[in-house]
Amino acid sequence: MSNDLTAELQDRVRHAADVSLPLRLEGNGTKSWLGRAVDGEVLSLSGHTGILNYQPKELVVTARCGTPLREIESVLAEQGQMLPFEPPHFADVSGGGDSTTGATLGGTIACGLSGPARPYAGSARDLVLGTRVLTGRAEVLRFGGEVMKNVAGYDISRLMTGAFGTLGVLLDISVKVLPIPTTGRTLVQTCSQEEAIARMTGWAAKPLPISATCFDGEQLWVRLSGNHGGVSAAAERIGGEAVDDGEALVFWRDRIREQGHPFFAGDAPLWRLSVPPTVAPLALPGAQLIEWGGAQRWLRSDAEAAVIRFAVSAVGGHATLFRGGDRRSEVFHPLPTGLMTLHREMKRAFDPSGILNPGRLYATL
Repeated sequence: MSNDLTAELQDRVRHAADVSLPLRLEGNGTKSWLGRAVDGEVLSLSGHTGILNYQPKELVVTARCGTPLREIESVLAEQGQMLPFEPPHFADVSGGGDSTTGATLGGTIACGLSGPARPYAGSARDLVLGTRVLTGRAEVLRFGGEVMKNVAGYDISRLMTGAFGTLGVLLDISVKVLPIPTTGRTLVQTCSQEEAIARMTGWAAKPLPISATCFDGEQLWVRLSGNHGGVSAAAERIGGEAVDDGEALVFWRDRIREQGHPFFAGDAPLWRLSVPPTVAPLALPGAQLIEWGGAQRWLRSDAEAAVIRFAVSAVGGHATLFRGGDRRSEVFHPLPTGLMTLHREMKRAFDPSGILNPGRLYATL
C-alpha cells in the first residue's frame, strides 16, 4: 500500500514537473494558513499514514508523513514517552482541516513547529533523525537514519525541517522521543514585563529543571519537570503560587501551545518575534506575550511590517507575520542577498522546475 502510494505521488510530481504545474502540498490542512498563500493543484498526503517503526528502548519513532500527531502521541504515552518539542496541533484554532484526524507529523516537521518546551528540550529540527523525501525531480531519497550518531545526510533532514515543503515531500520521518517526566509543577508570579524577562534570563543561567516559561502580560508562568526531589527543590527556590495539575495542563497545552489564550483571539495580525532572550521589552504598538525564556515574543499589532521588522532587526532578531494580515506579502523576515541566493540554489537542486509549494516561503522561492 505504501509503495503504491509513493509511486502514485512520484507520478504526480513527475507529470507536474513535465508540464510546469505548481503543486500545493497538503496533509489534513490544519496549517494551510501558515506562510504565504500558494496557488496550485493540491497534492494530498493525508492517505500516507502509519507508524513504521517504534523502538521505546532506542527512543525513536518513524512514521509516514500523513500520520496524525495524536496517534503518535497516544502510542508514545502508552510507553511513558513523548515528543520532547511539544508540537502544536492547531487543529481546533486554525479554522480549517479535518477535525477528525487533525495535525500530521509531516505538516508539523515541514513547518518546523515547536511548543513551550522548545528552549529546554530542543526544537523539531534538533530532534529529527532522518527522512525519506520525494524531490521535485520525482526522486525518492533517504537522509539520516534512526540514531543520533548517524552522520550521513543528517543535515539534509534538518534542512527539510521548516522548509514548508518547498524542497521536497516528506514521506517518512524518524524523530527522537524522550520519557515523560515523572513530576511536573507550575508556578505563577505577578510581575511587570521587565521583571519577567529578568527573571526568565536569570533562571536560564541556573541548573533548574524548567521546561516552559510564559509571561502573558500580567503573570509569569513557569513549569518545572523532572524527578520529585529536583522539582520540589526548584519550586522552593523560584517561589510563586502553585497551580493545580488540571489548570496547568489547560494553560500550557490549550492556551499556549494551541494558542487558545485570549491574547491570541481577534483579527489583529499576529507576529512572531524571535530575539535574543535578554533583549529589553520592545517598544512596539500592540499587546505582547513572551515565551521561551524571553526568546519568542508574540505581538498583536496593526503596525506596518517595516516598522516592526526595523525594531526587531535592530536588536538582532527577526519577525514573522504568523497569522492574519496580507498572506500574499512577504510574511517571513527578508533575507540578506547572500542567504537568499543560497536558498534559491537549494531550491533549484531539489526542485529545479519550481513546482513544490512555490512562493510558500518567499515570493521568489
